[in-house]
Amino acid sequence: MGLPEERGRSSSGSRGQEEAGAGGRARSWSPPPEVSRSAHVPSLQRYRELHRRSVEEPREFWGDIAKEFYWKTPCPGPFLQYNFDVTKGKIFIEWMKGATTNICYNVLDRNVYEKKIGDKVAFYWEGNEPGETTQITYHELLVQVCQFSNVLRKQGIQKGDRVAIYMPMIPELVVAMLACARLGALHSIVFAGFSAESLCERILDSGCSLLITTDAFYRGEKLVNLKELADEALEKCQEKGFPVRCCIVVKHLGRAELGMGDSPSQSPPIKRPCPDVQIPWNQGVDLWWHELMQEAGDECEPEWYDAEDPLFILYTSGSTGKPKGVVHTAGGYMLYVATTFKYVFDFHAEDVFWCTADIGWITGHSYVTYGPLANGATSVLFEGIPTYPDVSRLWSIVDKYKVTKFYTAPTAIRLLMKYGDEPVTKHSRASLQVLGTVGEPINPEAWLWYHRVVGAQRCPIVDTFWQTETGGHMLTPLPGATPMKPGSATFPFFGVAPAILNESGEELEGEAEGYLVFKQPWPGIMRTVYGNHERFETTYFKKFPGYYVTGDGCRRDQDGYYWITGRIDDMLNVSGHLLSTAEVESALVEHEAVAEAAVVGHPHPVKGECLYCFVTLCDGHTFSPTLTEELKKQIREKIGPIATPDYIQNAPGLPKTRSGKIMRRVLRKIAQNDRDLGDTSTVADPSVISHLFSHRCLTTQ
Repeated sequence: MGLPEERGRSSSGSRGQEEAGAGGRARSWSPPPEVSRSAHVPSLQRYRELHRRSVEEPREFWGDIAKEFYWKTPCPGPFLQYNFDVTKGKIFIEWMKGATTNICYNVLDRNVYEKKIGDKVAFYWEGNEPGETTQITYHELLVQVCQFSNVLRKQGIQKGDRVAIYMPMIPELVVAMLACARLGALHSIVFAGFSAESLCERILDSGCSLLITTDAFYRGEKLVNLKELADEALEKCQEKGFPVRCCIVVKHLGRAELGMGDSPSQSPPIKRPCPDVQIPWNQGVDLWWHELMQEAGDECEPEWYDAEDPLFILYTSGSTGKPKGVVHTAGGYMLYVATTFKYVFDFHAEDVFWCTADIGWITGHSYVTYGPLANGATSVLFEGIPTYPDVSRLWSIVDKYKVTKFYTAPTAIRLLMKYGDEPVTKHSRASLQVLGTVGEPINPEAWLWYHRVVGAQRCPIVDTFWQTETGGHMLTPLPGATPMKPGSATFPFFGVAPAILNESGEELEGEAEGYLVFKQPWPGIMRTVYGNHERFETTYFKKFPGYYVTGDGCRRDQDGYYWITGRIDDMLNVSGHLLSTAEVESALVEHEAVAEAAVVGHPHPVKGECLYCFVTLCDGHTFSPTLTEELKKQIREKIGPIATPDYIQNAPGLPKTRSGKIMRRVLRKIAQNDRDLGDTSTVADPSVISHLFSHRCLTTQ
């Protein structure tokens, strides 16, 4: 896509000493001189030249890449227009405004009819149980997407409508999102681990007129009655004056009774019997997916829409406690995820790619669905978890499908490290060529284990930094080209212009530490917060006018490598999922026993960060193990299991400034039993601090 290409494949080998210094300050690691790069991946010098061009001449650089895609009508005016400075007017970003396209057409129809890869496998589906597998080709996927597009049209869904999707990792999830994209309707996918309350909140915020869900599914040993949760969410919507008129339900656990196991384009019957599962049904609202599909035609003309028309909404936690509906548009997002996928993973036509992320997160949108399909890739779609039925599940799947490129989270790596090398090394993994990490900075110890054990010291690791808001990779190594440092996000991708600012907003040169910002737009950047552009401007552009503010701290070393140091605002990164402290605090104080709550992050050996909560009780209530469990249950119901705190401490008082602001900096020190508090002269009541130290929870790290 716009870069020089030759054929060939990287010999992604590596040997030599690896050392990690304290605090992630790892020494440089690089492949030995004889390792050849793939022709896809430019040399480091060439990469720097191309990167400079992409930043200095973004219109020409991305214009060349845009020629690789189909546009119904070309861009009639400026290729790029934007304003990043709130002092000069409204923030806006427009790439190729006026050009018309359809992302579904680009990732399916063109692959089938122009590139002639209709018979190529698009997805190998691996169910929760090892015996549950199927595959779906590009042609079969196109047919199903057209059928479901016709289903949605019959239900009145049109361009610009919002559709909520609340499903596990099954092929129908991909079909549903692509059908929305085909019609120009915005999909709003809600992770199936979220609570009914979270689903309701997202449906209300975006005004979704239709919900797509599943009867039930297993996550490991746990049965999740998703339809029950969906009904609870729709009931809450009804109570708040927003009835959702239609809910389409996939019969996933009940496939066996449908006899759907013989079709290669349908997921097979679930082998685990579940006779006691009662699926609630609401006449007049609920419709079975399979019945609607039987009546639908298999051809559907795509809706052609502007490159700047919205493609989807995806909610991410906000520091105010209310999730933000991040909006991505069709044209720029398509260019960016296709390009990042191709170069960061050194994609070749014969690869089998596996991103373990759930499609409910941005990683799943960009690198399970749109990025791989835009490149005509074969991917693995995995419904299960890394530890079921045993802790070697991931590596058995790698061998089963001969996975060449593997992309997962540091959380999963740290989790599996606990079980030692044997569950990994008993599997071949000989097919692996590139490993990737996503979701949070990876600690050097986990990086080295991933490289040494999983990659057998021959696979480069692409440690990628990006956000829901950025749409795709921002800082990343390129495999076989970039000398790596364990734990470093390395260098900016094409079109990305990072800077590090101090508190005064001044750009720092050379070695520096401060706020990570970006100076100009890239095609995949979000365009707004759904229904609240003012919040978009305030969150990302107000603190430092002229820059996109990531909210992350960052250090740049003497070699120009970037090291993400964590969230600067009140956000937590738990197992790669961003959580707002305000959102968790809000859930805690809804309990009748809690007068006030403060939540901070605490280091965790597996999750990276976990929640440590301080609660001040109302008069007449007693802190007890029972209350602790009630509070954890309340958070699970309000937000979801991922937000369950590891620690809840009774706090008769909280350290506050004289103006009443809670000093979370001090609370983080207390949670970690670190008595080096720095300046506490502004604390209104210093005795509170000593009490909290003496009653802190016993933590594991």
